[in-house]
This record gives sequence, structure tokens and C-alpha cells, in this order.
Amino acid sequence: MKRGRGVRAFAWGAAALMISAAALPARGGVIPAAAEPSAQAGKVAPETREVTDELGRRVRVPLEAKRVVSLAPSLTETIYALGLEDKLAGDTSYCDTPAAAKSKPHVGTPEAPNLEAIVALHPDLVLMAPINSYEAMNAIARLGIPVYGTEPRTVREMLSSTERIAELMGAAEHGKEMVAKLQGDLDALEVRLENLPPAHVLFVVWEDPLITIGQNTFIADALRWAGAETVIESDEDYPRIGMEEVVRVQPDWIVLSQDHMKDEDTSAAELRTRPVWKDLRAVELGQVTTASDDMERPSPEMVTAIEELARKLHPEAFAGGAGGKTGSGKTSAAGTSEAQR
Repeated sequence: MKRGRGVRAFAWGAAALMISAAALPARGGVIPAAAEPSAQAGKVAPETREVTDELGRRVRVPLEAKRVVSLAPSLTETIYALGLEDKLAGDTSYCDTPAAAKSKPHVGTPEAPNLEAIVALHPDLVLMAPINSYEAMNAIARLGIPVYGTEPRTVREMLSSTERIAELMGAAEHGKEMVAKLQGDLDALEVRLENLPPAHVLFVVWEDPLITIGQNTFIADALRWAGAETVIESDEDYPRIGMEEVVRVQPDWIVLSQDHMKDEDTSAAELRTRPVWKDLRAVELGQVTTASDDMERPSPEMVTAIEELARKLHPEAFAGGAGGKTGSGKTSAAGTSEAQR
């Protein structure tokens, strides 16, 4: 596989599920609530309020966060989708979508954020995701900077998290409106697919070794919204499997992560040249496709990615043009369609 956003997306997903499954003490001890903003040297404490973040921590945050540092690509994309990028003081070197995010000051990687770089940006709120370590969360909190931890595990929880971020940044009504629209798009998609059997897919996260997804992952939940389900039954979140198992289950579709191949035609053609792969019915029928990498990150753009995959897997549900797209494409600050790549 090509190295790039697909690798980082897999790293995010794997880290997210490992962290959510782990006990707090094993990840750096009990997470304290963030210190009062007044603990920052030389600063006058702003008006604050206490909220409970998605990790169950009590955190004192500003009434309206005006300088936010995002420590995960999904959080940066969410802020841009909400049209609140003017309040984004900095992000990570992995934050490259939309392209404008690359011009923001970077504070290191999600796995190893630079504390000095964060402090230098004078944030009044830091947003963190499961890819970030509890150790980093504790260290930032001890500096007196409020840290709000997010932990969406399903598509619906991603929408709830988006609404909370909007509210923290002083855009509660806009957040509610955007989330309501996105939920409406998902509900419309569900109606289109309700009478169709789910497509049984092999979602290829990694090729060598062959790694796929379990039923309890974030990606598996996104697949269900797209009218699909993983064919691999496993208690592991990201199981490593052998080709003999793939032959045994005979998936209807092979769904590759974004960076796996250059395009769908090349994907099917290349797989037809490989031993064992070429004998799969899905490959013989050309039922090989690529999922947008937005499927792998919990941000509002995931809804568009889900619909795009549903259209590939179930074209009959969209035949005739009745109703057109369930959604409006990429989500802008005004909730209208716009190209972001």
C-alpha cells in the first residue's frame, strides 16, 4: 500500500479502539479535570463553565472558546465543516484536509504533540481524540489549558460530538442545524436501502499482512449505514486474516481503503492477476471498489462518504434519479455543497 492518509486513518482507527477499550490507569493514570484557565501565568481568567467531555471528565472551559488547538485530523475537519476555522489557532502535521488546514501552525503529530508549540499559541481550549495519548492530555491539563476529550465510536456519536464542538466554540445553533441536516441525509439513505439485503464485504485496511475490520469498529458502523456488513466474524477490532478465510466466506464486494489502489479499474484488474484473489467471485465480477478515506475518520464528511459507497454497492436504490442525492455533497459552513479537494 501507498503510505499516506490511509495509513494515518488506519492508525487513528486502531488507536481509537485500543484506547476506548483500555482502562485509564494503563494509559497514563487517572485523567484529572483541566486546571482553571487562571493557572496560566500572566493571564486573567476568562468566564468559564464546567462541562463533561466524552471521556466523562469534568472540564472548565471558556463560555466561548476563541483560540482552539486541534490534535487530530478528524477534529480539524470538523471545525472547518462548521465554518469555525477562524478560531482554529493550530493543528497537527497530519491535518491536511481541507488544504487550508496545512497552512495553520502545527504543533507536532497527534501521537507526539509539542507542548511548547501548544503553549506558544495561547489556546483557550485544546480538542483531543482517541489517537492522542492520555499522557499528553494530562500534561496539557497540568499547564492550565482546558482539554476536551472526544471519543465517538459510532456514526451517530460522531454527529453528537460535532454538535458539542460547535457549542464549545460558540456556534451551538449552527451545529444543531448542520447535524440535523446530516442526520436527515442518513435517514433518507436508510429509507432507500431498507428493503435491500446488506452487501457482504471484505474491507481491506491493509494488504500485506491482510488486515480487515471486526464488527464493533467505527468503520463497521459506517458500512452498516452504507447497506453493507463485514464478512469476517472476529472478536478483534482489526484482525489479521489469511486468504483461505476470504475464499471460504466469498464476499460480495472487496472494498479497499482509499490509498490502496489508484482507481477502481486498476484495483479489479490487478487483483485478477494475483493467485487466490483472482478466484474470488467478487473479483471475477469486478465488484471491487475503493472507499473514501472519509469513511475512516469521524468527521461530518463521513456522511458523504457513506452515501458514495452505498451508491456503488446498491446502484438499484438510486436508479431513475428519484430524489437525486440524499445529501448535498461536501458540507460547507452554510450547509451547502462545495468541493474541498
